[in-house]
Amino acid sequence: MRRVVVTGLGVIAPNGNGVREFEMALRKGRSGIRFQQVMADAKFGCHVAGTPVGVDELAAATFGEDELMAMNMSHRYASLASIEAWTSAGLEVPGPDSDTDWDSGAILGTGIGGMDTTAEKVVPLTNQKKVRRLGSTAVEQVMASGISARVSGQLALGNQVTTNSSACSTGTEAISMGYERIRLGLAERMLCGGAEAASHYIWAGFDSMRVLSRKYNDEPEKASRPMSASAAGFVPGSGAGVVLLESLESAEARGAEVFAEILGSAVNCGGHRGGGSMTAPNPESVRRCIRAALADSKIDGSQVDAINGHLTATGADPKEMASWSRGLSRAPDDFPMITATKSLIGHALGAAGGIESVASILMLKGGFLQPAINCEDVHPEIQPFAASIPHQGGEMSNLEILVKAGFGFGDVNACLILKKWHD
Repeated sequence: MRRVVVTGLGVIAPNGNGVREFEMALRKGRSGIRFQQVMADAKFGCHVAGTPVGVDELAAATFGEDELMAMNMSHRYASLASIEAWTSAGLEVPGPDSDTDWDSGAILGTGIGGMDTTAEKVVPLTNQKKVRRLGSTAVEQVMASGISARVSGQLALGNQVTTNSSACSTGTEAISMGYERIRLGLAERMLCGGAEAASHYIWAGFDSMRVLSRKYNDEPEKASRPMSASAAGFVPGSGAGVVLLESLESAEARGAEVFAEILGSAVNCGGHRGGGSMTAPNPESVRRCIRAALADSKIDGSQVDAINGHLTATGADPKEMASWSRGLSRAPDDFPMITATKSLIGHALGAAGGIESVASILMLKGGFLQPAINCEDVHPEIQPFAASIPHQGGEMSNLEILVKAGFGFGDVNACLILKKWHD
């Protein structure tokens, strides 16, 4: 089996566009949660969300006018993050007449991508019997695979190009899938991660389920509260996070900078048994997924220094903590540090795993932990783990191995083991 490393990162996030701005926001614990007038006008219970700012200006500076007309919000997020990951790896954006790169591909996932175009254009114009006004790009904007297809054209990718969709584990699963493809020798480079548009049409169903936070509409930055006793539901988020995975042989041959190594991964499903359901994870499946990732990495739980949890600020947080403890075989008094990127950006659904993996790799490379904000009042069932929560964040020079996982609707799980790279 070949070793797989990360040589590029790209991100469009509610608290920062681009890796440099995003890392600064992580280090400072800067929130990207804001009041959303469109949600208030639509009579949502939740009026706050994490939405990237200034993306249209970035897209206008990057893409031509004709291409922009065929790019909805998901396409813009995914394309900008992918091109940043590609160029940060020292690779050039090819011209339209370049040869196809048969060794490079993309697995870019989404949860409900294209919903903004469906709700704002396809349904109204179809109901008004004005189908001809949809234009020639409606299908490519609403099809789930539109984001990976778009990026393949921009970068001449000729290896596997696809879009996965596994609810909130999508982005993490995409990285696991790309890792396997390179490890098996089927590709040299894979752009992997996820994207999700900022659309109240995407979030409406969650508000109807009453799983979105409603208590902090007047204090947006306090609304996302993973691990808190006063957590009131998750805050919807959006954006894109993409990593460029590469075989170690290819990275060394190019003299590329390495950000981190993927030691191993695992994906599974709880089968909607043992407490699992369409909306809740089977705790045993979570434990098994964590242990399978450790076994794939040939390490044990005692070697894990930190976790970037799924941790959504719902009633699932205490159960997730218990699953981490069992999965790693680490009691509360021996538990690794655990943080929650969602406390800063909300829950970006299909993009969550991609954005949070970029955050995790930046923390490994920079030797720091972002603060887990808004959980000063740690949930009573999480209180035994309180000493492992970095409320202020800060330097962590001995950070060598970090675990990132995603647990999604459908009872599906994905787990990555990431290792700091030493030249």
